[in-house]
Amino acid sequence: MVHVDSTTTDRFDTSRFEASRNRLTSLAYRLLGSAADAEDAVQTAFLRWQDADRQRIEVPEAWLTKVVTNLCLDRLRSAQARRERTVGAWLPEPLLDGDPMLGPAETFEQRESVSLAVLLLMERLSPLERAVYLLREAFSYSHAEIAGMLDVTESASQQHFHRARRRIAAARRRGEADPASARRIVEEFLDAASSGRTERLVALLTDDATAVSDGAGLTESLMRFDTPERIAAIARAGLKPSAAKRRLAGGTPAVHYALVNGDPALLFVLGDQVVGAVAFEITGGKIAAVRGIAAPARLGRITEAWRQHEPEPPLIARW
Repeated sequence: MVHVDSTTTDRFDTSRFEASRNRLTSLAYRLLGSAADAEDAVQTAFLRWQDADRQRIEVPEAWLTKVVTNLCLDRLRSAQARRERTVGAWLPEPLLDGDPMLGPAETFEQRESVSLAVLLLMERLSPLERAVYLLREAFSYSHAEIAGMLDVTESASQQHFHRARRRIAAARRRGEADPASARRIVEEFLDAASSGRTERLVALLTDDATAVSDGAGLTESLMRFDTPERIAAIARAGLKPSAAKRRLAGGTPAVHYALVNGDPALLFVLGDQVVGAVAFEITGGKIAAVRGIAAPARLGRITEAWRQHEPEPPLIARW
């Protein structure tokens, strides 16, 4: 009889957890929209995994997914989370292309589920609808598996999923822009905004375009703009270089093109620190939505990823 000591067993069980960490973190990020909160949820799941009677867990992946999902649901239902989202002072934390937290991206549905647009649309869903939608659409679990994870019936899981998918589809501008065309449009937008050409900015926007900004974290609620003319005016004011903006940024940043949550974006980088991100949603060859994120608390993860990134030459070396 071969004796396996507890240290060897613990090491094996830890490696099993680590093999699932990226998948669990990407699920938690999709549910919460925050890298820090996602990592906290997964770390709490790890502690529960260590304390559990692991010999009695038949399917570790399902057990861990259930624990992480329910930790995220508790967070979404908490008073603090409701307050943050009620006042509208919330945008998802942006992630740089290639970040493992973005998770599976083989299908259009998987890529779409981590876009800033869909993360925001999921705010319209109940926490349970959000969990069912993501487990099914992004991670391909069956309704029987989801029912077991969320302690609902299989029929209820199906109902939650169809309701969530209808609500998202009704508000979603679907389709993926050609990468080269998307980049060209974003570069034209930057050029027009930097040079103050309002008419060109308006021409690049859809008639129903929207824009939202977190005001660099200096405002209590999000700043919203809902006509091409207003968006052009704020883009011209915000993206045209000035001494005052450089003082606010703490120096003279470079402007880089990047992909953020799968969307074309502009990153403002000072040294090795990302100080601002502007993401664009492109539909039918025009910009349908602009999302500006500059609150330092939302840029920690993307800055870490940028420091390990091999960037192309900047669009503007000294903004």
